[in-house]
Order: sequence, then C-alpha cells, then structure tokens
Amino acid sequence: MKSLVLYEYPPQPDGLSLQGHNLYRGFVSNGFEVMPCNLKTVFQKEWVYKSFKPDVAIGVGFWGNTPLLVRHPKKFGVTPVPWYVADGWVANFHKDLETLPLVVATSQWVKETYMRDGLSGKNMEVVPIGIDTDLFKPIPQNNELVAGLRETLGIKPEEKIILTAGGDTTSKGFQEVLKALAVVDKEFKDWHYVGKTWPSPSQADHRRFELELVEQLGLPKEKITYIDQGCSNDFMTYLLNMCDVYAGPSRLEGFGMIQVEAQACGKPVIAMDAMAFKDTINKGKTGFLARVEEEIKLEQEWAYSWMGFPKKMMIKFDEPKTFAYRANTDDIADALLKLLTDDTLRNKMGKSARRWAVQKFDYRVVAKQMHDLIQDKIDLD
Repeated sequence: MKSLVLYEYPPQPDGLSLQGHNLYRGFVSNGFEVMPCNLKTVFQKEWVYKSFKPDVAIGVGFWGNTPLLVRHPKKFGVTPVPWYVADGWVANFHKDLETLPLVVATSQWVKETYMRDGLSGKNMEVVPIGIDTDLFKPIPQNNELVAGLRETLGIKPEEKIILTAGGDTTSKGFQEVLKALAVVDKEFKDWHYVGKTWPSPSQADHRRFELELVEQLGLPKEKITYIDQGCSNDFMTYLLNMCDVYAGPSRLEGFGMIQVEAQACGKPVIAMDAMAFKDTINKGKTGFLARVEEEIKLEQEWAYSWMGFPKKMMIKFDEPKTFAYRANTDDIADALLKLLTDDTLRNKMGKSARRWAVQKFDYRVVAKQMHDLIQDKIDLD
C-alpha cells in the first residue's frame, strides 16, 4: 500500500503538524511506502498523485478541511482517509464523509461528537495520535539542563512544580487549577505553578482574568510563573521533566498530546473524566481524572462561508450542544495534595505513565495501527 500523508508540512510545533508528521515518520520506521505533502499545496499534491500514485491520501485536520483532504484527492482517483480532530461542531460536509469507506477520529469522544452532529459513525474508527517516546522520555531532575531550567525560572529547590502548557493556559484548565491551589495552599506550601503559553490575542485576554483570579484567591504571586514564548519540542521535554505533576484539565480536548507527552516523561497527570482523557489516561494508575463540574452548552452558533455555506448565517440547534467543560476543583485539589505530598505514589504513577504511553501511543505503534486499519477496511485491489 502506497500512502500520501497530507498535513502542515514541513511541520511546525503545533498539534496538527505533529499528528501528521509522527504518522509519516511511523510509516517510514515500519518500512511502509509513504510520502508527506502539505495539504494546501495544490500543484505539489497533483504531482504526487500522478507520479507517486498513492493508494490512499491520509489527511490530517478537521471537518472544515474536507475540500482539501477529501474532495481533491478523489478527483485524481486516490482514496481519501481523513484523520480528524473535533472543532466545536460539525457544521457541514456530512455527505462527503458519510460516503467514504473510512473516516478516522483521534479519540472515541471525537467520534461521538461527529455522530452527535449528524454522522452515522458506521464508517468511523478511532486511531490515537502518536508521540515520539524517544524524545519525550524521563530525564532525572538533577540533569544539568533540567536543573538549569528550574534555576532560570527562579524556583526554589524544595518546591514541587505543577505545570500546565497550551496555546492559552485558560483553555487547558489553568483557572480551575488556580482555584484548587487555593485549597492546597492551606495544607501544603512548597508548590510552584508554571504556565506555558503561546502568545496570542486570546492568551492576553485570558491572562488578565487569570491575574485577577490570583488576587481574588489570595495566592502568592511569586509562586506562579508564566513562560510566554514559542518553543521547540526539544525544549518541551525538559520543561515536562522539570515538573513533578502535569495538571491539564482542559476545557475542550479531542486528544491532548501534551498530557500523553507528560506521561511519556514519567509524570502523573491530572485531567478531567470526560472527552479524550477517558482514552489517553489510565484512571487512577497514570493520573487522576476530576469529575465534570459544568458543561457549557450553546443553543445556536454562527456558520461561515469557509465552512461551505453560501454566506454567514446563524444556525439554531434542535438541542443545545456542549461546547466546553469545567472540571471539579475539589477533585483537582485532592489529586494535587496526594501527588505533591506522597513521593512514593507520585513516582509509582509516573513509572506506570511511562509504560502506558510507550505501549499505546508511540508513533511507530500508532502508524502500524493506522496502516493495518486501512488495509482491513479499504479494498485497494
């Protein structure tokens, strides 16, 4: 089977780029015939279709990318296999997806979201995103680079580090963790909370509310540090290894690569008992999952021309749709206290987390799973 992988290539340090690139690398490692290509480069794609003659085009994106990832390869007789994440709600392209032999979702929750929004799910299967467990691996905290990072951030040697990382930390559950820390601080003082963001207008807006929340909760400002710069994957492995606990109860998560990467680094994770975390975290063994405290539902939403509609319009839902969640802060506080005060438990869960990540989410394992699934579900003769 010859495969073309369509994604943001060359890869950037973002989720969709890495999702595609790790699949491509996994195909290469397994000895499968494969080529990578940027999903937007029409001329290059057509050249690959005609010269490489792939059997399938595995497209990484979300339902809104269907014209690029489904319709375009079909014009050249190549079978598309979209490997989709969720993005709010599935507003269009139902017929395109329903008539394909195979559509792949990144988690069971993503599949359920597509089914909630009108697809039957009869042709949908789940394949998780693969990560590089050779890059994301445990590094001792006394390693000079890991220790140097702690020193650079001005974190005291006795302080246990909690980390949350993402585009903007609020969407990754930063405010819920802050509220939990107000409870933790009454019993355990030697903590330090680090937030890693990517600069953006939304991040700046959220930061204002986070700092106001810190004031309201009476948390010590000197124990909360932000890193507001882009960085490479190589740096992220040191940042993850610097922390003692990764806290990422994201409000909306179709997979959660950073939570899996944290586990690969031997760190126990705190997340939410919802969404993709039910797939990616082994509850009670590699991390703790807080209960859902609140669901944010919408009764209507805007649809735009880039979604395949003739013009911008408001669409009202037959039933309100859940667009985000909030985790129970008491559960987060309880998990934090257990992990911060019990070194034996934290180390035991960290070792389990590493084994779990390698067995289920290594990019070579995932690539073989994808390859075998396509061969099983699609007649390529």
